Amino acid sequence: MGRDHGLVLGELGRTAPHAHYAHQLMFCPGAPITVSLDGHVTTAHRLFIPSRHDHAILETEGEVWALYAEPMIFDIQPLQQLLADGDLSPQALLRLPRRRLDDPRIERALAALDQQLVGKVSAQALAAAAHLSLSQLERLFTDQLGVPIRRLVLWRRLRIALQLALTGSTLTEAAHGAGFADSAHFSRTMKHLFGVTAGASLRQLQVKFLT
Repeated sequence: MGRDHGLVLGELGRTAPHAHYAHQLMFCPGAPITVSLDGHVTTAHRLFIPSRHDHAILETEGEVWALYAEPMIFDIQPLQQLLADGDLSPQALLRLPRRRLDDPRIERALAALDQQLVGKVSAQALAAAAHLSLSQLERLFTDQLGVPIRRLVLWRRLRIALQLALTGSTLTEAAHGAGFADSAHFSRTMKHLFGVTAGASLRQLQVKFLT
């Protein structure tokens, strides 16, 4: 796990249809992967799933590298080149170029959002921090980040909850620490965004933090 990405190496199971904010790259050196992407079934050793596209993992065999990369940090072209090279190692990820947000209004809104995550997030307060009206902030998030405020709140909460759960917290502790109402809310969000429940997917993972 890094600040702007998550990397999983292991055997993947089937998932329900889902869509998440991260770009997803999958590389399987052995048998190919079969997924449903935007309603079309595809089988390949290397797959790129853009942010917010509906997909489901249908069949995998053997170990798979799966990278989840933050769209506001990574451009698509370098990610696609990484996948073409077949190198999703932590070292390769750390060498990837990162981009900075050029709009200070978004930076102020995101900073305010992160401060509020453990409690109730007020979109109006985020707009005030960015010195914008609520409608202006909604347009800015949709146009520049590609996601509405409410969806980004859920995504950033889920990142925190996953980090807590993977470092020893119970699902209930992780849920509360990330601002979810309870573990059921956390698990529903996990199922919606990743196609699997929190309990089933996190039990067998071992975490390593990347600088």
